[in-house]
Amino acid sequence: MNGGDRILGVLKWLVITLTVIVCAGPLVYAILLSLRPFASVAAAPLSLIPSAEEVTLEAYPRAMGEYGLGGFMLNSLQVALATVVLAVLFSVLGGYAAVRLDFFGRRSVNVLFLGVYMLPGIVLAVPLFVLLSRVGLTGTLIGLVLVYIAQTVPVALYMLRNYFIAVPASVEEAAMIDGCGRLALIRRVVLPMALPGIAATSLYVFMIAWNEYLFALLFLVHDRPRWTVALGISQLTEFSVPATVLMAGSIAVTIPVVAGFFLAQRLLISGLTAGAEKG
Repeated sequence: MNGGDRILGVLKWLVITLTVIVCAGPLVYAILLSLRPFASVAAAPLSLIPSAEEVTLEAYPRAMGEYGLGGFMLNSLQVALATVVLAVLFSVLGGYAAVRLDFFGRRSVNVLFLGVYMLPGIVLAVPLFVLLSRVGLTGTLIGLVLVYIAQTVPVALYMLRNYFIAVPASVEEAAMIDGCGRLALIRRVVLPMALPGIAATSLYVFMIAWNEYLFALLFLVHDRPRWTVALGISQLTEFSVPATVLMAGSIAVTIPVVAGFFLAQRLLISGLTAGAEKG
């Protein structure tokens, strides 16, 4: 190995180390901060490693109970799961139709869906608020689910289309020759083969619904018991809330997304790779 290769090797590891520190450093600091009592943090806020006597979990019950974050997480979980189920269901049917069925405007439908998704949320805020007000769904989680479905179906359909393209048409033709109907074909043949892509799309939709703030604020701001986790975290940023409670709440709300990622890790990796190959 010559001198140039050694310098490049050192630079590579230096860049990797700096990237890890920049990306993971704030998260590690937040976790350590949430494990310390507030008095200790106030006395030494820059202290990174708490002593064994200092470590406490008292900030987590306070964030979940006293500040209501547990109830907000339950609301968000209901909204996010309902959004995932309905959005993915509609997107599976729409994505399959866009790939396999012939209809007028088929070539432009994907651009249309992606264009709808790229519209800023603030542009749709007032029309959606007026529409849901007229049908009496403002201040309800059902109304919020409908808004999130409208937000996520375009991008979910666009993503799933790439995975359905990867399903060989010959396999579907063989199944139909054996007497398989269209819906049975989707359920028995297409869905199992596109499962990695469906898992990746489902997690992406879940993250959108879990983290969304604008529409949750618009529709639920006056009904605190129905707040989602995004609104709940925003209240923890008030000056009167201890920093340890804020950090504990921030860490707690990331657990469902991280858990979902690790549970579906293999499907996600293969699904994202397939989408990249066929996109």
